[in-house]
Amino acid sequence: MKTHTIAVIGGTGKSGRYLVDSLLNKKYSIKLLARNPENLNIQNSLVEIIKGDARNECDIDHLIKDCNVVLSTLGQPRGESSIFSEATHNVIKAMEYYQIKRYIVTTGLSVNTFLDQKSDRVKMATEWMYKNYPETTIDKQKEYELLLKSSLDWTLVRLPLIHETIERFSMEENVRDCVGESISATDLAEFLVSQIEDQRFRKQSPFLYNIL
Repeated sequence: MKTHTIAVIGGTGKSGRYLVDSLLNKKYSIKLLARNPENLNIQNSLVEIIKGDARNECDIDHLIKDCNVVLSTLGQPRGESSIFSEATHNVIKAMEYYQIKRYIVTTGLSVNTFLDQKSDRVKMATEWMYKNYPETTIDKQKEYELLLKSSLDWTLVRLPLIHETIERFSMEENVRDCVGESISATDLAEFLVSQIEDQRFRKQSPFLYNIL
């Protein structure tokens, strides 16, 4: 039995469900944030479901209290204003208050960091996101800037297209460029869980992708 209790944000989403399964397979205790817990069908003594919204400071405080690590695969609710920087602000505030250090979170290819050497393909994809989804793209960049200023031991994992599959493939991390075009949701989940103990990407934002 693992001694960590993991706070999970976005665990009811497409990739988040794989993350929850991976954590439970490794016998982690979980506090899972859910906007609509009545829609969940999780029967496991290791899971405590917290009703709430990542944009609500009190809900995040309730979620994170008594946890050791926070994991987030938060997605953008359809038809709503961008959620990422507001949720991140709440997470940072609660984690710093409770003196919790390890925060592992996913984002998209469009986030730019000072280490980047993006290929023309990834630069074009970034520009496309800024043109077609400016609000969320700008907000995700703001999320990165908030993490930079925080005292947390964060890892912001940048992702290409996620394939919802239980299949496993070779995968690679790269802090400068995204060489691959997709990532298996199962591989993503396994990587995120590995980062609970792995400190290689502390305060960094690696790309993660499959090599097919």
